[in-house]
Amino acid sequence: MLIDWFTVLAQVVNFLILVWLLKRFLYRPILDAIDAREQRIAKELADADAKKAEAQKERDEFQHKNEAFEQQRAALLGKATDEAKAVRQRLLEDARQAADALAAKREEALRTEQQSLNAALSRRARDEVFAIARKALADLATTDLEERMAAVFTRRLREMDAKAKAGLGEALKSASAPGIVRSAFDLPAEQRAAIQKALNETFSADIRLRFETAPDLVSGIELATDGQKVGWSIADYLASLERGVDELLKEKEKPIADAGPVAKQPQAKGQ
Repeated sequence: MLIDWFTVLAQVVNFLILVWLLKRFLYRPILDAIDAREQRIAKELADADAKKAEAQKERDEFQHKNEAFEQQRAALLGKATDEAKAVRQRLLEDARQAADALAAKREEALRTEQQSLNAALSRRARDEVFAIARKALADLATTDLEERMAAVFTRRLREMDAKAKAGLGEALKSASAPGIVRSAFDLPAEQRAAIQKALNETFSADIRLRFETAPDLVSGIELATDGQKVGWSIADYLASLERGVDELLKEKEKPIADAGPVAKQPQAKGQ
């Protein structure tokens, strides 16, 4: 069998051309496409890893922020709780102090009212006692008693101290009007003469006098001239006694007023 080398060579050339064409236009694009796909896949995997790392980082940051927020929330809640307790305690203390102040004020008002009532009752009782005493003495006063009062009056004129005697004598001597002698009853002529004589002897001068009756005098006699007055009567004793009782009542009320409200014992603070 004869070999047609031309045909063989032509087929080899055609095969080589076919292989080159396949490699040039088929295998290379496929290989390039495979390389490009591999690169794209590798890039996508790298991007996925980067995103995963970023997501993990964000997750860690979020968890850290969440923990910080929880701590801050717990701190704020504790602070708010403490402040609420402090406000509650302060309000309770203010309310307690206000109640104590109101109770003390009420107690002081009651004490003051009681003191005023006691003082009013004391003054009323005193006034009634002295009024009854004056009325009783006025009812018991007689002309004979007034005559004895005149004798006591003249004796007191002679027993006056030098200063009082000098002042009264100057007033009697320089007065433009006569001196006035008042008594509860009309004095008889003998008593008037005795008083006139006592005054003339006491002041070594002729003293002008005018005698008058004064029903408001309780068993007594008084001499008034030029703004000065001297006398003696049971009313003077009553007035002196009344002033003494007034001072005694004031001294009795003073320690109670100075004591002030009773101090309250401190109370335990509520929780």
